[in-house]
Amino acid sequence: MKGFAARVPRAARRASIPFDTRVAGRAAALAAVAAVCAVAAAGAQPAARANAPVDLTGYWVSVVTEDWLWRMRTPPKGDYASVPLNDAGRSVADQWDPATDDGTCRPFGAPALLRMPTRVRIDWQDDATLRLETDNGMQTRLLHFAEPPAATAPSRQGVSRARWDGTTLTVTTTELLPGYLRRNGVPYSADTVLTEQFIRHESFGDGWLTVTTIVHDPVYLTEDFVTSSSFKRLQGATGWLPAPCEER
Repeated sequence: MKGFAARVPRAARRASIPFDTRVAGRAAALAAVAAVCAVAAAGAQPAARANAPVDLTGYWVSVVTEDWLWRMRTPPKGDYASVPLNDAGRSVADQWDPATDDGTCRPFGAPALLRMPTRVRIDWQDDATLRLETDNGMQTRLLHFAEPPAATAPSRQGVSRARWDGTTLTVTTTELLPGYLRRNGVPYSADTVLTEQFIRHESFGDGWLTVTTIVHDPVYLTEDFVTSSSFKRLQGATGWLPAPCEER
């Protein structure tokens, strides 16, 4: 009878196996696959920190060498030069009231946060999450390399997904509250998608961080609003002076 199983039609062999046994076997196989995937996912999270190609942690200070008049002070109402606003965006900006809006947190949302003059502190909250804090406005952003927790509601800093592209950190942020691209009421909407690229480099013996910011807003912009901000690495927390904004 050697070789008999090979001569038995596949359908007949399958039919000879009880249905419950086949179901149990299939369930066991699926469970094994799920277990492997879970182990792989768990192992992928620590890799974000352990395999980071560059070190972005530490203290940094913004060096404002461009757009000084729009970044170091509050521009006058109606000054939205260089921002590609559409008619709806200009209409919102023209309604800005400095008497009621001064000190608000609206310019401290993720799309404009790093355009503010500020110090930045970056560290790892856990093996899969970079934490970025600012002293100006006292804002905290979490940059998730693993799948982030589901957002319960939009927020100033939104939900950020991070990845390494070579030595560049790329971050995409959604789930944002509406806010200001500038302190004088230049708006961005809740539909905004923010993309950032963080590049560390050395120059004249100092560590530098260049952040390119791309704001895509189909509600208030005619095209993407692209800016680049520079930060110099500091040796410690000297000068770190937390100053909150007002959420209203």
